[in-house]
Amino acid sequence: MLKVQMVQLEQQAAGAESSSEPRFELTERYVRRAVAAMTDIPLAHIDQYQLKSLSQLEKRLKKRIVGQDEVVAEVARAIKRARSGLASASRPLGSFIFLGPTGVGKTELARVLADEVFGGEKALIKIDMSELSEKHTASRLVGAPAGYVGYDDGGKLTESVRRRPYSVVLFDEIEKAHPDVLNLLLQLLEDGQLTDAQGKVVSFRQTIIILTSNVGAEKMVREAELGFQSTSQEQSQHMDDLHRRNSREARRELEQMLRPELLNRFDGILTFRALTRPVVGKIFDIMAGEVVSLVAAQGRALKIMPSAKRHLITEGYDEHLGVRPLRRVIERQLVGAVADVLIEGSSQPGDVLEARAKKGQVSIDVRQS
Repeated sequence: MLKVQMVQLEQQAAGAESSSEPRFELTERYVRRAVAAMTDIPLAHIDQYQLKSLSQLEKRLKKRIVGQDEVVAEVARAIKRARSGLASASRPLGSFIFLGPTGVGKTELARVLADEVFGGEKALIKIDMSELSEKHTASRLVGAPAGYVGYDDGGKLTESVRRRPYSVVLFDEIEKAHPDVLNLLLQLLEDGQLTDAQGKVVSFRQTIIILTSNVGAEKMVREAELGFQSTSQEQSQHMDDLHRRNSREARRELEQMLRPELLNRFDGILTFRALTRPVVGKIFDIMAGEVVSLVAAQGRALKIMPSAKRHLITEGYDEHLGVRPLRRVIERQLVGAVADVLIEGSSQPGDVLEARAKKGQVSIDVRQS
């Protein structure tokens, strides 16, 4: 496939030479960019100069994932080791197990990694392990055997990675997977490749493998409650102690669920912290900032007043679900209120839209510029 595309590139260059249009110089950098566009291989993996951007990976991740500095630092270090050539070339670039309750950033970090390392969120391949809880479902990953329905379609996992070899592969809620699925994961992590049902070898050596699990999540609810209410230094210290204890207990529970030979293949088993109120506030700022940008594109300025921020955080945070409901609350109440103003025509370009909480809802006051 790549050979065909390179021939096409040569033909394009030859056509440019014979054309009467002004000639351009076919530089090495132009070729790298063209190959990246043709193959979906990120330019950073073609252009050695671009690899220097990995030195800022931890910093960029922390701007987008707040409250999980230890996890982010460990993930960034492992990826940089692999990309520098100081890790085994026969294994994935990185492999991690993310532990923690719902809504603390496990899936979000996988999504952000796909964007930062592989150039876009389309590089995230998500496998829902709750769909692979029966013995016969393991074949979905590598394809149905010959003679069975779906044989020609290939495996959900192997075909996805074959088409996009530079990707983050997220196995969500690993505790729900059948043991046969775990055996495939062990092979993947050992050899850096899998053979699908049609006999094709698919390399995973340019992927980042992430497993998520909610083991121990019930015991972390207390940590979440304390974290959101924490205001004093003494409470913060108590929360740190509670987090370390919960991490140890979750690790022990994980060791009862997964075989040692599988666990030992991972670069890191990382427990996400419960979210404190200041962290939830920062997450809100990131989400609300997206809305502010959308409104700015309409020629208006959106200003979110403190009362609206407090109201939306209170409505959108849950000890059991973390900040997962927060985006929905922002879209329903904040975006909905702004949309009403724009559709009604009660504001003009250049106006400032001030969002406030009134009577349990978000309302918009229009201030003309």
